[in-house]
Amino acid sequence: MSDSVQRDSAVLLHFTLKLDDGSTAESTRANGKPALFRLGDGSLSAALEAALLGLRAGDKKAFTLEPEAAFGSVSPDLVQYFSRRDFMQTGEPEVGAIMLFTGMDGSEMPGVIREVAGDSITVDFNHPLAGRTVHFDVEVLEIDPALEDQA
Repeated sequence: MSDSVQRDSAVLLHFTLKLDDGSTAESTRANGKPALFRLGDGSLSAALEAALLGLRAGDKKAFTLEPEAAFGSVSPDLVQYFSRRDFMQTGEPEVGAIMLFTGMDGSEMPGVIREVAGDSITVDFNHPLAGRTVHFDVEVLEIDPALEDQA
């Protein structure tokens, strides 16, 4: 157990993620349930992990990540076009709806319906925050909490 965040630490923290316009995209404080992350497991971007390194329980930190360092840039390759026939079983989707799609390898991927026009339905598989600069406010509650060992 370490007293500061290391490259392989589990970290229990509260965070608020805001966009450039000041709106809150996500916050653990809203429901009072902190998030548990393990550094080095691939679930966090390298830049986010770097911002957490060295922090101690009780530390608070605010930082900004550019799109490439956060959720990536918007990739036109991740915008796909489907035929209305492809949605016969699920019914016609509404613009803005998030649906799960099954990939060739059997994995599920969320996609946002961007447009329904004629026989064509446009689905965006980019992360919803791709291309956005994000502002984090974090508060480290615990490092390597015992509760992870019980999970």
